[in-house]
Amino acid sequence: MKRYIIFAAIGPLVAGFFLLVLGTPEGYWDGADVVKKLFKVLLMTIPYNYLFGIIPALMIGAVDDILFHVRRIGTVPRMFLTGLVAFCATAILYGTLGSETGLKHYLLYGLVGFVPATISSWLAHRFDKQPGVPLPA
Repeated sequence: MKRYIIFAAIGPLVAGFFLLVLGTPEGYWDGADVVKKLFKVLLMTIPYNYLFGIIPALMIGAVDDILFHVRRIGTVPRMFLTGLVAFCATAILYGTLGSETGLKHYLLYGLVGFVPATISSWLAHRFDKQPGVPLPA
């Protein structure tokens, strides 16, 4: 259960930050108060990040949970596979919107899914310790 809480808490926040940085037009961050402007916009968009991002984050958490129960997959490959599923999902979802299509935008928008999913998967591995179950003989 902790796994889903970690994905729901961390995923939309980190993904919203990356989407904010990657989705803004050129020249928007020019000026003296870049950090102040960034955090102001981030604080204003946090409710929307959670409103629209909590269900996809829980879906990626379910993928991570399924991969967790496959005994032959180690921790690092599981984190990478979870991030890869999130990368593909967000690249398709955001990469096909608007006039910004192309390899560069698919990669950038794919990172919006890959980074939070990998971080959440790592945190879930660290904090969601399952009790050891002996293997059948």
